[in-house]
Amino acid sequence: MTAWPDRGDTLCRECFTWRDTSTGESDNRCPCCGSHRLVRHPELSHLSIAHLDCDAFYASVEKRDDPALLDKPVIIGGGHRGVVSAACYVARVYGVHSAMPMFKALAACPHAVVIKPNMKKYAAVGAEIREMMRAVTPLVEPLSIDEAFMDLRGTERLHHAPPAETLARLAKRVEDTLGVTVSIGLSYNKFLAKVSSDLDKPRGYHVIGETEAVTFLAQQPVSILWGVGKALRRKLVADGLRTVGDLQGVEERELIRRYGVIGQRLARFSHGRDSRNVETGSAVKSVSNETTFDTDITAIDALRPYLWRLSEEVSGRLKRKGIAGATVTLKLKTKEFRLLSRQQHLGAPTQLADRIYRTADALLAGEVTGRAFRLIGVGVSDLGDASHADPQDLAEPDFEQRRKIETAIDMVRAKLGEAAITKGRGLRAGRMKQSPSDKPRVEDEN
Repeated sequence: MTAWPDRGDTLCRECFTWRDTSTGESDNRCPCCGSHRLVRHPELSHLSIAHLDCDAFYASVEKRDDPALLDKPVIIGGGHRGVVSAACYVARVYGVHSAMPMFKALAACPHAVVIKPNMKKYAAVGAEIREMMRAVTPLVEPLSIDEAFMDLRGTERLHHAPPAETLARLAKRVEDTLGVTVSIGLSYNKFLAKVSSDLDKPRGYHVIGETEAVTFLAQQPVSILWGVGKALRRKLVADGLRTVGDLQGVEERELIRRYGVIGQRLARFSHGRDSRNVETGSAVKSVSNETTFDTDITAIDALRPYLWRLSEEVSGRLKRKGIAGATVTLKLKTKEFRLLSRQQHLGAPTQLADRIYRTADALLAGEVTGRAFRLIGVGVSDLGDASHADPQDLAEPDFEQRRKIETAIDMVRAKLGEAAITKGRGLRAGRMKQSPSDKPRVEDEN
């Protein structure tokens, strides 16, 4: 907590007036401007760790750019066999949500407006928001294109206001300047700040204080804890641990005995403890790309052209960013929507499409056993600087020649455009509905 003097327990998010309502005042409107957009909490002027999350970001940007869409259900996604990348809140009323197959989304909301993702545009808006955040505090930890942690400790003298007010002003500035809305979670650590921002959307501002944290968490399902994905949740529920309160009743060493290292996290988070700092150096953890087919594919020879094109896309982004990765991941989704993921760690990091493709192709060969696939993807992780990428390998005498060919192709494309030259192995791939990803992500560890 900060040493900033208490200004009261209620802040108006429109005119930024503070007042003290702890004596029992229950007026739900600001006496200065009449706004009902108030945030009230006894610890409000002392908390400084925040999570800012844009509301239905992709859809919000599209609605901003086309006001005719304002009251319509909007789905950002691919064709009939693709998946939903984002859905506006109008579409969510009909049960549409991200990662839902498009055919199910359109069945639930047949009158929705479907727009193909424009990642370049979204990234540009996300970058503008990130700069606004960094103008408030240098301690900004991006989680993705549209969300980040912020540490505002020590910013009171700079902004002449407690962090709670600075955040409210930032949210209004983003909305007024860029035409998209954000929700804010404010607490005393990262875990609870992230939980808070999910509890009041859109245009939300939720606070979890230190005195209430344990009681609040006790009533929540175990899935609210960071790192508890589907697999771990099933395991916990099978062991009779359905709520965070159930976890609070188990000693830390017992949780570690049962669940390994993550048991320590479960014990600490369940009691509202999180010692992680806001890390400004958060970097891209993986670069990947995937595509959904118009019709299911069974034969490996029909899958390989898509795999090559995706490998080239991933390689291109690695090269543009000046990074390389030491692990290649193949992703497949069967026609029954079962997701398969296979990894191969390389002897040295790579950014070459040829090496990514050959590694992924070897993984693919082990999975094509007559099953039909609706999606294929490839990714590279364990990223680092490209200065040590792709050393000559004596076990591959033709590797140096393949690298020279790829370098030559890159030079032609840089001069004449991406379509100037194409390898034969990619010609049979249809037009791909791609879903690129190169943002930091939190994975389920189970």
